[in-house]
Amino acid sequence: MTTRTDSASTNSSTTPARQHCLACLRPQRTCICCWVTPIAAQVEVLVLQHPMEVSNAKGSARLLHLCLAGSRLEVGEAFEPERLRTLLSGGRHNVLLYPETAEEKSLGVATPPAFDDAWLATPERLRLVVLDGTWRKSRKMLYLNPQLHALPRLPLTDTPASHYLIRKAHLPDQLSTLEATAYALAQLEQAPERYAALIDAFDGFVAQLGSYVPCHAP
Repeated sequence: MTTRTDSASTNSSTTPARQHCLACLRPQRTCICCWVTPIAAQVEVLVLQHPMEVSNAKGSARLLHLCLAGSRLEVGEAFEPERLRTLLSGGRHNVLLYPETAEEKSLGVATPPAFDDAWLATPERLRLVVLDGTWRKSRKMLYLNPQLHALPRLPLTDTPASHYLIRKAHLPDQLSTLEATAYALAQLEQAPERYAALIDAFDGFVAQLGSYVPCHAP
């Protein structure tokens, strides 16, 4: 089963809704809306978020979703086939932001089709599918949703070191969902600087979580 989350969603905890921001779904005192930087991407973005990431205070997918106009954020682990088919429809070429790994063969995951470089000429016809979760969670999501196996993969190239300094034991090449998506969009749209503002927003978000910078939403 899946549930839809969007900017109009409300928090389902026992805490009164008035104490939560209806956009970022966080308590008002930790609202992150001041870091939202609206960006119109040519490539459509679909984020499939693992349920355990919804309440993760360090997660960046919600900020990503609020920044990218036209993006979708769907929560689930094993999506209903018809629901996932609908999400992947609409005449766009779907590309999965996920690396190919040797261990996939042992999981019975077929080799995905190759990404067609000709698609780069029309980024407005592309949809980037992003799995939001830890490596273990995203790997399970891939395994549980066979429709994702059939999607060509986008390997990121020449990405800078991660700014995700609030994660424990975080390595420079371990990017947050927001960072990975920003670099993927820049790569697909062949616009290296277009998403710099998104990374700047992420830096503010990280600083706030590190208690260095308060967020005062307008």
